[in-house]
Amino acid sequence: MMTLAIHDIRLTRPGPQQAALRDYDSVRRAIAFISERWRDQPTIEAMADAAAVTPDELHHLFRRWAGLTPKAFMQALTLDHAKSLLRGSASVLDAALDSGLSGPGRLHDLFVTHEAMSPGEWKNGGAGMTMRYGFHPSPFGTAIVIATERGLAGLAFADSGEEQAALADMKGRRPNATYVEDYLSTAPLAQRIFDPKLWRPDQPLRVVLIGTDFEVRVWETLLKIPMGRAVSYSDIASKVNNPKASRAVGAAVGRNPVSFVVPCHRALGKDGKLTGYHWGITRKQAMLGWEAGRVESQAA
Repeated sequence: MMTLAIHDIRLTRPGPQQAALRDYDSVRRAIAFISERWRDQPTIEAMADAAAVTPDELHHLFRRWAGLTPKAFMQALTLDHAKSLLRGSASVLDAALDSGLSGPGRLHDLFVTHEAMSPGEWKNGGAGMTMRYGFHPSPFGTAIVIATERGLAGLAFADSGEEQAALADMKGRRPNATYVEDYLSTAPLAQRIFDPKLWRPDQPLRVVLIGTDFEVRVWETLLKIPMGRAVSYSDIASKVNNPKASRAVGAAVGRNPVSFVVPCHRALGKDGKLTGYHWGITRKQAMLGWEAGRVESQAA
């Protein structure tokens, strides 16, 4: 009976499962092709030929299955390789050419688009960057907002009288940068961060993150946790494909330079208990409660 059933399915018009298998096979072929040929920077037409579909079909299939476009996947591979070279002794020019790009200009554009900084700034961990900062009131005490011309680069919190210590803590993360107090330029950012009425999906807030690949992957995973929800460190470790790295995840969460916006306060211990928070457990509780109130008001 089982053989006959399978036989009957194969003789009928392709159903949803067969269509899904066919689509997956196309995406699998495209991923294999891009993974092998990314240094050649192939066109979407070449990717589609390898997957035996049209360019439009590949674009939509790839986005549905992988969550990004074929071009974005190729750029991610290119960027990861360039980063590995820049961590060593490679110059920006060498990193660009070895990554299959025509020159440093293209690598610069790739870094600015995806990292909000130039390759040189990324390589030097912020050296040569000007950081503007300001102290602003927030629902969670004084907020220290740090920004570059490309976006929000730091967000810390302090109780009364501890502002300078919190600022020194943030400066220590990028000691080679130049810091300039500029309340007026950071005030609009503070307003956008803490006023839910200004949260608009069509106007995303540009955030500059500088860290190791592992740290950035952890921080990007935090960004995907919905408001009103929380996950464990082990959950995050699984999502970054390193399920045994809960402690390393905890360390990366603690080094998050953009608190609240990159919601490290939504990371909990495995038993659901609140764990250490760089800016204090009480503040972490306040953030979770504040967000829970926003979620409840939206649902009402």
